[in-house]
Amino acid sequence: MNEASTGRPASGAQQPPPTPPILRRFLGAIDSFTDWTGWLIAFLLVPLMITVVAEVFGRYMMGRSLFWSYDVIYMLYGSLFMLGAAYTLLHKGHIRSDFIYVSLPVRWQGLIDTVAYVGFFFPVMFFLLWYGWDNFQDAVRLNERSIHSAWGPVLYPFRAVIPLAALMLLVQGLSETTKSLHALITGRWP
Repeated sequence: MNEASTGRPASGAQQPPPTPPILRRFLGAIDSFTDWTGWLIAFLLVPLMITVVAEVFGRYMMGRSLFWSYDVIYMLYGSLFMLGAAYTLLHKGHIRSDFIYVSLPVRWQGLIDTVAYVGFFFPVMFFLLWYGWDNFQDAVRLNERSIHSAWGPVLYPFRAVIPLAALMLLVQGLSETTKSLHALITGRWP
């Protein structure tokens, strides 16, 4: 049997070094934080479902729409979508074309991921953080309100979701980039 058939290096082949404990703790802390916040954010589904059901009941059973439901639905759904992005990144749920990537050696996967994170992900997330923060500050300063209903709720809590989501993605991106660098250097994922 050879290395390809067993998945283990042949005897005498050099084993990759184990992941240093400090790196495992660093990655574990970030990944645990993202996992915990993702679990917490998932509870936004409860008021979202209640609001949708109330709107459908009001519209079709009572003959009139709820004046506040549209604003609540788009704010909850948008928050759930944006704030859940870091959790999705942790669990590899974002779309990617894996048909070539998965057949590459681990070092090449690490190289591709590192280049993608450093060259594309981080610049976009820093821009989103900057733009989102600026947008949030404008909403607070202008006391911006929704124009979609007579209720007209303030929008700054919803606008705060953009920089918060970007910050959460940056933190998880740091973990993912560190994993990619580890794979590039050692030839195995931590």
